[in-house]
Amino acid sequence: MRQYKVKEEDTLHKVAFNHHIYVKDILDYNPKIQGEHAYIQPGDDLIIPTGFMGERVERPGECVKEFSLEDVQKYIIQWDGNVQGVSVIGNSVLGKPIYLIKIGEGKKEVFYSGGWHANEWMTSKFLCDWVDQLVESSVHNTLFYGENVRDLLQEVTLYIVPMVNPDGITLVQQGNYPAHPYYDFINKTNKDSPSFDHWSANIRGVDLNHQWPAGWKKEADESPQQPWPRHYSGTGPLTEPEAQAVYTLTMSRKFSHVLAFHSQGQLIYWGYRNLEPESSKEMVHRLSYKSSYVPIRTADSDGGYKDWFIQETGRPGFTIEVGVGTNPLPFRAYGEIWSNNVLLALEGLKI
Repeated sequence: MRQYKVKEEDTLHKVAFNHHIYVKDILDYNPKIQGEHAYIQPGDDLIIPTGFMGERVERPGECVKEFSLEDVQKYIIQWDGNVQGVSVIGNSVLGKPIYLIKIGEGKKEVFYSGGWHANEWMTSKFLCDWVDQLVESSVHNTLFYGENVRDLLQEVTLYIVPMVNPDGITLVQQGNYPAHPYYDFINKTNKDSPSFDHWSANIRGVDLNHQWPAGWKKEADESPQQPWPRHYSGTGPLTEPEAQAVYTLTMSRKFSHVLAFHSQGQLIYWGYRNLEPESSKEMVHRLSYKSSYVPIRTADSDGGYKDWFIQETGRPGFTIEVGVGTNPLPFRAYGEIWSNNVLLALEGLKI
């Protein structure tokens, strides 16, 4: 046995996976931990049994541990030289990088994004897992679910921000602790509750998908009027650095259309105040056929990124609500997310 000091972004499932053991093994030797969903926090000491339980891997379509910014960075290192570009388009409130991955060399530019809401981290995992498979098919010139990726990426350039809200995602996965720079603020905002499964905002209690100047005031007037774990629109549109980073990126490119991945509901929202182009209807039906998700023209809300993109550019925008259940979705929900979105994401490059 040996001691392990918990670091930022660690969870029980991550530590167990990285040490080739199971969560039960950690619980057996650390009786103060109340269960497999308990938080472990930076500076905690764990006793790790040294018995090797065999190599542990995650297969495509499988989720056995939480996914955080550290995992995005591991993928970026793995893709080195095999994508057309990786850059940092901004930083979160806590200074964490917001990564942009560029794949392909085509004239048509498409934008995918995920990890907007803190308890929807599976969207970030899906996008990174999917990109990894796409890159592998391109490098080895193999078909990806019947699609010639090399040919496709000669026609399309895909831009992806897989994790818009890294601070919030870490909070949901690791909880609050005294050394956290926003410790007192988080406790106040969360009414001293020690649980954060319900938290969808960024670390300042602002909902990043309520930050957009498309009906912002209407949404803000109908939402909490102070920082909150969810739905607070902020003191104005685009006050948060994470939203500003995506705004600056979007304004600097001419994306033909955008797909913003959220969870949950197995739905595709595709319109906003009848401002969407006529082509959106055909496009959403193609996405629906490839995923079995139900197309819904408008949601009963304003201030979203997709809403603003449609209003600002007059071009198609789609919000993909992956999975079904209560956020954060359980690990076993990821199989459905993968199987129903692999072809949808591919189709999104072709529509």
